Amino acid sequence: MSGHSKWATIKHKKGAADAARGKLFAKLIRQVEVAAREGGGDTDMNPTLRTMFQKARDASVPIDTIERAVKRGIGDLEGVIYESITYEGYAPGGVAVLVDVLTDNRNRTGAEIRNLFTKNGGSMAEPGAVAWQFERKGIVVADRAAEEDDLMLLALEAGAEDIADDGDGWRITTGASDLHAVRTALEDGGVAVSSSELTMVPTASISLTTSESARKVLRLIDILDDNDDVQDVFANFDIPDEILMEDL
Repeated sequence: MSGHSKWATIKHKKGAADAARGKLFAKLIRQVEVAAREGGGDTDMNPTLRTMFQKARDASVPIDTIERAVKRGIGDLEGVIYESITYEGYAPGGVAVLVDVLTDNRNRTGAEIRNLFTKNGGSMAEPGAVAWQFERKGIVVADRAAEEDDLMLLALEAGAEDIADDGDGWRITTGASDLHAVRTALEDGGVAVSSSELTMVPTASISLTTSESARKVLRLIDILDDNDDVQDVFANFDIPDEILMEDL
């Protein structure tokens, strides 16, 4: 497994801690609301909403909270109108970074993101300068107790592209449009699934071979991710396990 994939797993565990503070809940609720507004409130007809709904449930967001977010999105309840924006930039060492935000004030958020890049050794980039280095994929994390052969058969038949040992579980990569089908096939086959989400996977990575270089990049990623308007941060770094597991 690449250092980037391992860092994604660490981020997921960090998200569980964020959930205890309510921060992750707030971000997930906003994602559900925007998905409903852009594609309607029927999860059968709106695959983005279906994915965001499931992601919120995986994080233990209460069902009534999710349903209220859907109602705000489709206009049945009053709510703030959020705009979806992706900012592009570079972390120290030329690492490409994508920052997905949902904001009710484009000017405020844009200035905040630019300031975070600048103060932490990075720089903003023009639209399109970074995005071409990533592909949208689905990621399903399944129970480690599942037998690899059974898991592989179920996942590949449903359209999975890759299966990797994630240490605590199995990490299954799918095409963006196959995410729901793969998760459903696994669950129907008796495999417990802990999470599924759409993500941006780098097509090539920049190797960070020292603790100092890794620390600089991860500091920027963490600070960006901590912004209330930021929904996710993607980057094309690869950090060796021995450096990644240090106290960065």
